[in-house]
Amino acid sequence: QVQLVESGGGLVQAGDSLRLSCIASGRTYSAYTTAWFRQAPGKEREFVAAMSSNGASTRYGDSVKGRFTISKDNAKNTVFLEMNRLEPEDTAVYYCAEGAGYLAFKHLQNRYNSWGQGTQVTVSS
Repeated sequence: QVQLVESGGGLVQAGDSLRLSCIASGRTYSAYTTAWFRQAPGKEREFVAAMSSNGASTRYGDSVKGRFTISKDNAKNTVFLEMNRLEPEDTAVYYCAEGAGYLAFKHLQNRYNSWGQGTQVTVSS
């Protein structure tokens, strides 16, 4: 199973930007899909963004479209989530997830079998 480690979370003010990183290790396949999910206190885990490893397919959750961008550096086994114009409603623990292959239905949690431990993002008003 792939190990995923997120970093880059923190406390920011509304309107600020933040970039999260997810570093993967232990991968035994070449094609994969990486996603970001988030979970706010008292709420269910929510899909944020996903990207296939060949960069041909991306998907975003409706609440972050136009503000967040997912990108990757395959040489560094790292996927990024650039978050702009942050809002207090973006406050959550952000999780990185990965599944083998170019996944359809990227927004579904059960498509992914490897998860990171999460990084906290707090946006103050």
